Amino acid sequence: MNTMNTTSPGQVVTGFVATFASKDPARLAPFLAPGVEFEAYGERPVVGRDAVLMTWGGVFANFERVEFSTLHQAVTGDVVLEEQVHGLALPGRHLAPIRNVAVYRVRDGQIVEWRDYTDSQHARTLL
Repeated sequence: MNTMNTTSPGQVVTGFVATFASKDPARLAPFLAPGVEFEAYGERPVVGRDAVLMTWGGVFANFERVEFSTLHQAVTGDVVLEEQVHGLALPGRHLAPIRNVAVYRVRDGQIVEWRDYTDSQHARTLL
């Protein structure tokens, strides 16, 4: 059930990004539409809420800390653009500040499209 119908697209994305620190994929679920499409770093798209949650469950299992923050947000209609820092720490390692640009499309209070863009080679160097 969608409980965010009255929330603006920018507010939906702000809440979504803040939820990553919990490292709990179930807490991401209310923000995602059942048919959400997620594409990260030029990889093949992941389609469907359950598939996206499974993907993030794997990410959360690999990293000791996950701390995403937003530097800038721009909203036009149902599209939200964010300049973000994805703070990721492998077990026993420092938090790597990986710069990222994310594009979200929000419909009826849930994310229906989500694309992350970053320099994955530089991210590997930071990790």
